[in-house]
Amino acid sequence: MINDYLNKKKKLCVIGLGYVGLPMALEFARKFSVIGFDVDAQRIELMKKGIDPSKELDTEAFAGCDIYFTSLPEEIREAKFYIVAVPTPIDRHKKPDITLLLKASATVGKVLERGDYVVFESTVYPGCTEEDCIPVMEKESGLRFIKDFKVGYSPERINPGDHEHTFTLIAKVVSGCDQESLKLISEIYGSVVTAGIFRASSIKVAEAAKIIENTQRDLNIALVNELSLIFRKMNLNTYEVLEAAGTKWNFLPFRPGLVGGHCIGVDPYYLTWKSDELGYHPRVILAGREINDSMGVKIAREVVQYLIQQEVNIRKSRVLVMGATFKENVGDIRNSKVADIINELKSYYVNVDVVDPIADPQQVLHEYGFTLNPKPTGKYDGIILAVNHHQYESWSEKDFLGFSNEKAIFFDVKGIFRNKIKTLIYLSL
Repeated sequence: MINDYLNKKKKLCVIGLGYVGLPMALEFARKFSVIGFDVDAQRIELMKKGIDPSKELDTEAFAGCDIYFTSLPEEIREAKFYIVAVPTPIDRHKKPDITLLLKASATVGKVLERGDYVVFESTVYPGCTEEDCIPVMEKESGLRFIKDFKVGYSPERINPGDHEHTFTLIAKVVSGCDQESLKLISEIYGSVVTAGIFRASSIKVAEAAKIIENTQRDLNIALVNELSLIFRKMNLNTYEVLEAAGTKWNFLPFRPGLVGGHCIGVDPYYLTWKSDELGYHPRVILAGREINDSMGVKIAREVVQYLIQQEVNIRKSRVLVMGATFKENVGDIRNSKVADIINELKSYYVNVDVVDPIADPQQVLHEYGFTLNPKPTGKYDGIILAVNHHQYESWSEKDFLGFSNEKAIFFDVKGIFRNKIKTLIYLSL
């Protein structure tokens, strides 16, 4: 059955061309005829020119790809195999927001024909594909699940900014609604993913696997974040303790830090929401979430406390925050916890400047309401290195002294300048 796709008698369609969808679509387009669909017409126009709006891929990544980009839903009707990779965020109450997923399901449903396949990659709670997405497609298409069309789930594992673990080099979990669908889905993905295919026993198992991958990381980071809070009270450097403990062969190398982004800081809430719905209130997972979500505020308060101790006039104080994205070396600002640091500082009437060599100033202003400065200006009472972009790694204390006041505090969130700062007051998690 895969031969019809390999000889391009049948087409694939990838819906949602962001950090996950675009690199996947381009890899498939090296073997298959692909339609790339996104509702954002401006992004589509950039991709037609070989430009990745997310700035993750070079123009060369588009070369040699059999792909047609469109924002017109009626143009995806030619496909027979659909892959949905749209964002699944949380709302302000930290509950799953599957609005975009349901809209994508409706879009597919309107063009769905007998014999078509649909695979979901968006992160969801176990059961979402079968309980929420499939009924929408049945309603819009008038077709019946399994009898007329098949569905599978394959959790995305794209890591923004990671150019080593790319789509083809990450083991792929796949699942299907029956053995026939599992076979074709495995073959389609297996034709481009060289790292191997794992066939999950059911769609729900694949959904759950994705959720716990990031929940596990979230909890491990929460543990070291809490340890850092404890060690600070003991006047111990957390990184020195971790280095010593890391000499044991089975010690896990997690580090403290801000936990934002569209995965680790979001996915656990999909699991805890579903758990609550089923009558079990999770405690460990939510405790980890509470710790990680509080770190930005704790960093800001510690800086303010230091300024007060130094008898700095808070309303006239100036603090520079370096970095605004959710992690180093990516332009993605979604769910950036740096915003928590900035908002907390401003709540004390601290004057805050923010710089970031990668983030889009317009996106930052639209999403968080603050502007990015082109560069540091004047003298600062505090510097917070919130995101360790590679541009900052070559800096020295002399560079920081050039725009800091005497006795300024330097808060190095990730500890990359440990043992390199001698004059400024140095703190880290």
